[in-house]
Amino acid sequence: MKLSEFIVLDVAEKKRAVMNNAVALATRTSPGQIIFLFQIEGYYVEAYCNEVDKSVEEYCVLPDTNAIAHYLDFIRIDDLLN
Repeated sequence: MKLSEFIVLDVAEKKRAVMNNAVALATRTSPGQIIFLFQIEGYYVEAYCNEVDKSVEEYCVLPDTNAIAHYLDFIRIDDLLN
């Protein structure tokens, strides 16, 4: 799925696209939220989930690879190197 296609989807369609097409890379937390990082083809998407009820509140497309810098320590690449 191209980035331009993902951007125009509604929240339910974005959820379906992430569940069917994305690779989960990492998670981080923020007060009241768990944030999951996914990769779909050549772009990255964050899913902001409510920490209490685990519902997705928002999907955010990251503008470039610099935006994932705070995840780099959490992304396991061991399996890719062996």
